[in-house]
Amino acid sequence: QVQLVESGGGLVQAGGSLRLSCAASGRTFSSLAMGWFRQAPGKEREFVAAISRSGSSTYYAYSVNDRFTISRDNAKNTVYLQMNSLIPEDTAVYYCAADSSRGELGSQRYEYDYWGQGTQVTVSA
Repeated sequence: QVQLVESGGGLVQAGGSLRLSCAASGRTFSSLAMGWFRQAPGKEREFVAAISRSGSSTYYAYSVNDRFTISRDNAKNTVYLQMNSLIPEDTAVYYCAADSSRGELGSQRYEYDYWGQGTQVTVSA
């Protein structure tokens, strides 16, 4: 019983930055581990980043490590994805996800219980 709403997507040039936000409601936010996934046209949805309930632990896909940063503000029930040094290969619909039961950071779709509607990120060359 969690609702997630992403925002902040848009069109940026390669090398630019963008920050995505995901607002959660329906359950105590601090009880949820959170993740970001993305799906490009013709491809499977892939893991991007995850963050623990307290925000003390993070995990990134190799393709975005050192460029993206996941963070959360439990007082605002919001998780963020700061994306820097964007490249055209980052173009995708980005989805926010919540894990209400798993204690460790997950990188697989089945490990998350709730999903947002997605927000489009387009990076031009």
